[in-house]
Amino acid sequence: MAGRAPAAQESGFAAHRAGVDRLLASYRAIPREANVRLAKKTSNLFRARAKNTAPGLDVSGLTQVIAVDPQARTADVAGMTTYEDLVATTLRYGLAPLVVPQLKTITLGGAVTGLGIESTSFRSGLPHESVLEIDILTGSGEIITATPDNEYADLFRGFPNSYGTLGYSTRLKIELEPVLPYVALRHLRFHDLRELEATMDRIVADRAYAGERVDYLDGVVFTGDESYLTLGRQTDEPGPVSDYTDMDIFYRSIQHDGAEPKRDRLTIHDYLWRWDTDWFWCSRAFGTQNPKIRRFWPKRYRRSSFYWKLIALDHKYDIGDKIEARKGNPPRERVVQDIEVPIERTAEFLDWFLREIPIEPIWLCPLRLRDTDREQSNRPWPLYPLEPKRTYVNVGFWSAVPTTPGQQEGAANRAIEHKVSELDGHKSLYSDAYYGQDEFAALYGGAIYTELKKRYDPQHRLLDLYSKAVQRK
Repeated sequence: MAGRAPAAQESGFAAHRAGVDRLLASYRAIPREANVRLAKKTSNLFRARAKNTAPGLDVSGLTQVIAVDPQARTADVAGMTTYEDLVATTLRYGLAPLVVPQLKTITLGGAVTGLGIESTSFRSGLPHESVLEIDILTGSGEIITATPDNEYADLFRGFPNSYGTLGYSTRLKIELEPVLPYVALRHLRFHDLRELEATMDRIVADRAYAGERVDYLDGVVFTGDESYLTLGRQTDEPGPVSDYTDMDIFYRSIQHDGAEPKRDRLTIHDYLWRWDTDWFWCSRAFGTQNPKIRRFWPKRYRRSSFYWKLIALDHKYDIGDKIEARKGNPPRERVVQDIEVPIERTAEFLDWFLREIPIEPIWLCPLRLRDTDREQSNRPWPLYPLEPKRTYVNVGFWSAVPTTPGQQEGAANRAIEHKVSELDGHKSLYSDAYYGQDEFAALYGGAIYTELKKRYDPQHRLLDLYSKAVQRK
């Protein structure tokens, strides 16, 4: 930090040190034969996990923004701090993280050790690319500080997409960017997915469309002949703004029949959380989009964290399958996934998906790796090796599909995995995965991951990535 840290920042670091001490004490209390895991009540993972009878890591003291340096445009943040709390703090300085994942309770540490993405990713990459340094509790119980060029640079590069199998972040120093109070939106309608693909590619290259700057870019596909790109531009121009936290629903506001873009405005706060109120569109599964129900559904429960609790109850008691069984239907297969394919294969993937997998709408989010100048390797993040200087599109779809009796477990997910690999893409690992061990290693780090595991978790106190992501241990 430049100059003497203010008392509030000194207090923030003192509280953080106390939280780290509790974390280390909890690590020492875990039996040596037990796997080390977090004692965490909430999660944004959608894959099943084996129950853990051993005590977990106490991360209760690692949930705060430690300090913000508005001059340097950086923040020191404890690993379990939610983006909701992080954004609330940084917006007071007119700043925001370079990438803010869509859901409020995603943690900064989770977005870095997993993968996060949002509508700035076409210009700012993924959340781990704006990290300057990370304090990591490794499997050996040691806290090290990893940077891009120190002795732990291999862990810095290998930490993204490791999902807690190489360690847990206790503090991250991240870059911030200035933001203006409002976001002006344009919703462009397309009747042809190849036209959408080509337009998205041009916007990523030009960072502008029809003479207006584009600061944010994502899209929604409803059908093959109804899809949209939403273009956002930061502005300080005063004027009315929309509110999608009450009766109106954001994704429905995108739809229109006109050839000209539909325009809208949100505050920067409401733009960053535009998807959280209805968990994109998944709130419809709970009836929340029905106006008669929505009117009486408390606002504080219109958020992704509450819907996730309902999903957790469904998983625990198989409520959905029991309802289907009463109707005489077989169980449904959960298909909750985010994948990336090269932008030039986007329409091809969408055509296949709309034909084979009965799920809609579908979210689109273009991305390019931001960190292409450091001379580390041609693929600088080895556990999720996207190519520098190449544009990809994240495709998100979150629902369930009917199963056929006698069908292989995870048939729809397996088909998606095969198609994504065929198109030179990758799949995030926060949900169900069915890869064989050799294919998984080829896609997610291989020998590099093995070497990192040997160095930073020599006693195998942490699960390995295949066991965690595919074998659900």
